[in-house]
Amino acid sequence: MSKIEKAVSQDNFKLAQVFTIARGSKTQADVITVTLKRGDHTGYGESVPYARYGETMDSVEAEVMSLPAEFDRDTLRDLLPAGAARNAVDCALWDLEAKEAGKPAWELAGISAPSAEITAYTLSLETPEKMQAQAAENAFRPLLKTKLGGGQEDVARIKAVRAGAPDSRIIVDANEGWTPELYKELAPVLVDLGVEMVEQPFPAGEDDALLTLERVLPVCADESCHDSSSLAELKGKYDIINVKLDKTGGLTEAFKLRDDALAQGYKVMVGCMVGSSLAMAPAVLVAQGAAIVDLDGPLLLGEDRENPLYFDEQGVHPADANLWG
Repeated sequence: MSKIEKAVSQDNFKLAQVFTIARGSKTQADVITVTLKRGDHTGYGESVPYARYGETMDSVEAEVMSLPAEFDRDTLRDLLPAGAARNAVDCALWDLEAKEAGKPAWELAGISAPSAEITAYTLSLETPEKMQAQAAENAFRPLLKTKLGGGQEDVARIKAVRAGAPDSRIIVDANEGWTPELYKELAPVLVDLGVEMVEQPFPAGEDDALLTLERVLPVCADESCHDSSSLAELKGKYDIINVKLDKTGGLTEAFKLRDDALAQGYKVMVGCMVGSSLAMAPAVLVAQGAAIVDLDGPLLLGEDRENPLYFDEQGVHPADANLWG
């Protein structure tokens, strides 16, 4: 190992419009950018601190700057816990190593050359009328993700989204806002409306009801699953695992969580926080062949990085080397 110069910046990107989930609204994406330099090469990584997990911009920056002068991806696991700080550093290390080796990150990872993946597009939580308008505006997209608030109006919201986008596939995210009773009531209705799955219906740590609940609507673990060590607690509760680099603590652990989840019979979703193309670029590698891809962060922005990811009817394309990897 040789010494690495590290730098951190707190950056923000304006959103194209106000983005609302059950926990609140935001008008910009606040991100941490990590720069790692070794010799003539520089690597970049991005993460999104998440208050739900006790993270702030300042706390994540402090974690990154606490690292010693010498570390690599193996020792990083012992130096930082899973979370936003380790994610930005780990992804910057992958970028740095790719540049030093003169090879793309996917080749270093031992996977096939990545291709475009269809990604969900997230509709902000609003009144049914406004969500129908959002759906109609995005009806050309093959997969829509609908934020829900928890309550009877969720059915009205899904009916409105279906009316606005009759041909799109639909998945929903309850953001821990449902109860078992509400699941029993809403799930059959949502299935009839063509909804394919619900993400994290119950609060993390309060999801034992899923062990006995008839899951007529498949359930995906988000807040309940951080890294591969989480899987032991999820057996019998979930059908799908949402892999997010900000939870796993980077690309290295994301690959492990994905592979372990598949080996244990789960389907895999690859998701994201609301960040820039730099945050999505490593996740595109994990998303290859995933059952569900939700890497729409850049589509929600009003501004992005230089050399941003390219999105078209084929989905989200792998990053240009000038962005990452």
